Amino acid sequence: MPKHTTAERKAPQWLYLKVSIITFMEEVFKYIIGLGAAVMMPIIFTILGTCIGIKFGDAFKSGLKVGVGFIGLSVITALLTSSLGPALTKVVEIYNLDLPVFDMGWPAAAAVAYNTAVGAFIIPVCLGVNLIMLLTKTTQTVNIDLWNYWHFAFIGAVVYFVSGSIAWGFFAAIICYIITLVLADITAKKFQSFYENMEGISIPQPFCQGFAPFAWIINKGLDKIPGMNKLEIDAEGLKRKFGIMGEPLFLGVVVGIAIGCLSYSSWNEIVDNIPAILGLGIKMGAVMELIPRITVLFIEGLKPISDATRALIARKFKGAEGLSIGMSPALVIGHPTTLVVSLLLIPVTLALAVFLPGNEFLPLASLAGMFYVFPLILPFTKGNVLKTFIIGLIIMVGSLYMVTNIAPAFTEAARDVYAQTGDAAVRIPEGFSAGSLDFAGSPLGWVIYQCCHSLKWIGAGILVICTMGMVVWNRMNIIRSQKMMDQAQSMK
Repeated sequence: MPKHTTAERKAPQWLYLKVSIITFMEEVFKYIIGLGAAVMMPIIFTILGTCIGIKFGDAFKSGLKVGVGFIGLSVITALLTSSLGPALTKVVEIYNLDLPVFDMGWPAAAAVAYNTAVGAFIIPVCLGVNLIMLLTKTTQTVNIDLWNYWHFAFIGAVVYFVSGSIAWGFFAAIICYIITLVLADITAKKFQSFYENMEGISIPQPFCQGFAPFAWIINKGLDKIPGMNKLEIDAEGLKRKFGIMGEPLFLGVVVGIAIGCLSYSSWNEIVDNIPAILGLGIKMGAVMELIPRITVLFIEGLKPISDATRALIARKFKGAEGLSIGMSPALVIGHPTTLVVSLLLIPVTLALAVFLPGNEFLPLASLAGMFYVFPLILPFTKGNVLKTFIIGLIIMVGSLYMVTNIAPAFTEAARDVYAQTGDAAVRIPEGFSAGSLDFAGSPLGWVIYQCCHSLKWIGAGILVICTMGMVVWNRMNIIRSQKMMDQAQSMK
């Protein structure tokens, strides 16, 4: 047996220790995330509520309502996916839509995110970054939306796999997190003023926040068109003008029946399958009607925790009155304009996927996540259906190309995770590559990926300069705002 030097004997021990720690952390967070949002959030809210002085029973009740809200939302989105999936699969077969990027949906992206070394440490790392930014007054968002931390882990994991460096992975994830917190601060007031019962809430989810700058720019451009800024077409206006035909419920039924008809190749088949077609229409209508009712549970569960947290922070920390609690956009996806525009964009996005030159991605499983594109677009369009639809249409075009572009990296990561874990969520069919609208279709994630992968150190420098610029600008705004609040209080 050959003899080894001391250095050679020590190196494997350190390596084994490092691998063991990472593996342990992966298993711990994999178990926690495996509980799902429906279990995670009640536990988090109960602990948080008790710590901030709410009675245990009240905190537990709030947590349960949030958990039940997630269960209800999961059931409804599963109904949407299971109902549309077979019909859309038939459409693909009938019209021979051969697009090689397979839609894995968000479960595959989340599995890739959390089954890596980046995902294993993402929650404590991001919480630490959030704390530092709060202490340095570079953010006013306390991000407790732990479930959606997988978005940051995903972009970090993809960069990690294509670069082979865990340092690059964490760099990408942390940059994404910092930018998201700053954007959450920037959009907080608009968000709170547009949606009811959202005082003190911001949305630090990078998928939603990635669309906010585009919503602002495109909306400004649309307002320059003569007559467009005077065209008020909101969901309530549609109801008043068209009656039941303007209701999301009715539109859901119509779109469901239309897709059902397209899933059969002849009039005879359509006639023979009228019950199934009508059933699909009713299910789509049910999704449109039930989502707003379910989001009420989120609000009822969140409000006591949010109010108590802000009151505690205001008492304990001077100048902290402007802090926002970062929560999931699931709180507001039941807005009528979101429902109407999302529903209309489903068939339009399918058509775009087929006819756009160079696109290789056909969204199927990801269509259930269409609702999450719009929570931070509506505050800029003020709920205007036409402007929201135009912005959504432009975003979908870009997202299809971004998913196609990032597919090779997503595929490499998914295949590696599947080889290690055997998780069916990341099993890619033969002859396909992996894609998902959420989070691979986010402009924020795509820009960070391109900077880290294509531009390397130059891209990293650009990201650092832009991020630090945003952080400094945000700190100046926070300090200015706090000074104004102090002056207002001193004058009373």
